[in-house]
Amino acid sequence: MSVEYKLVQWNRHKRLYDLVIASAIALYLVLFVGVGMAQRQSPGDITPPILVMRALGTCAVVLLHVILLIGPAARLDDRLAPLLYNRRHLGVSFFIVAFLHALIAIGFYGLFGPDDPFTSLLVAPAGTDRHGVPFELFGFFALLIFFVMASTSHDFWLKNLSPRVWKSLHMLVYVAYGCVVLHVALGALQAERSPLYPALLGVGVVLVSAAHIMAAFKERAADAKVDTEADDGWIDAGAAADIQDKRARTVCIGGGTKIAVFRDGDRFSAISNICRHQGGPLGEGQIIDGCVTCPWHGYQYRAESGQSPPPYTEKVETYELRIQGGRVFVNPEPNAPGTPVEPARFGPAGMRGDAEDG
Repeated sequence: MSVEYKLVQWNRHKRLYDLVIASAIALYLVLFVGVGMAQRQSPGDITPPILVMRALGTCAVVLLHVILLIGPAARLDDRLAPLLYNRRHLGVSFFIVAFLHALIAIGFYGLFGPDDPFTSLLVAPAGTDRHGVPFELFGFFALLIFFVMASTSHDFWLKNLSPRVWKSLHMLVYVAYGCVVLHVALGALQAERSPLYPALLGVGVVLVSAAHIMAAFKERAADAKVDTEADDGWIDAGAAADIQDKRARTVCIGGGTKIAVFRDGDRFSAISNICRHQGGPLGEGQIIDGCVTCPWHGYQYRAESGQSPPPYTEKVETYELRIQGGRVFVNPEPNAPGTPVEPARFGPAGMRGDAEDG
């Protein structure tokens, strides 16, 4: 969250996150080039520029698969939700690696040919196209999409494009992913005799596809499950003691509407499950520094009021709740965004299984 637009709003977590990313990328490139140079049998075997280009290309492919797996993995296992916080940093890092790969490829193959670099990119020389289509085109279109995504990754664009348009734009990542698979399959893999690399690419495609399908089925099953109503129309959100401290239980009230019931010690509050930033699932987040923190990008709200801490101004709907017989009941009628609601309490005696009304 940022009050004004800054290139990067640094904090300790982001610095550590970016340091790990940079170190992992550097280590991968060094090992790839080092092993490749060690395996050279003669000076003409493989040139250092091609080796570096391959290192950057394979690194970019690995990073792209990791990025695409983070979302569904976090849906399938809540413990992986923290990986979502700075996923955009990983995306920008991936773009830099992919861009350097393209830059070296264009420079190495284009500068020494009969055509200018960009012509050689769009029109492959005779004998280098695969099935009549230059494989470079797929890489070019993918890189173009990744450039748009990286350049609009800042919240400045999210706010000015609107969350819906911004999200739709960034869903093009799946089109770009398809282009990358075709770029690799029709390009580099055609010169590989070992079945290892095609197998690895196939495993990556299967993992990404399977993870998204499994996450979609889990989400659909959760949306279809409507929690039980009490006699007065309030929703039974389950036993208070079953809600983990600093976490939430998500309640579905039908029509796709979800409420996040958070526990903070002996205090229980209910707010909308939808983050105002990008529609993230607040119920999959946790309470950090006294605030409900969205697992997608770290936007925060006070559980008892649905308001972001000053000077931020985002607000979500709040809900009345009560605790009877050790169970949490939620009024399905929302309050206006930012309306304070006194938290219901469930003390230590109730946590041991004794009934305590709040």
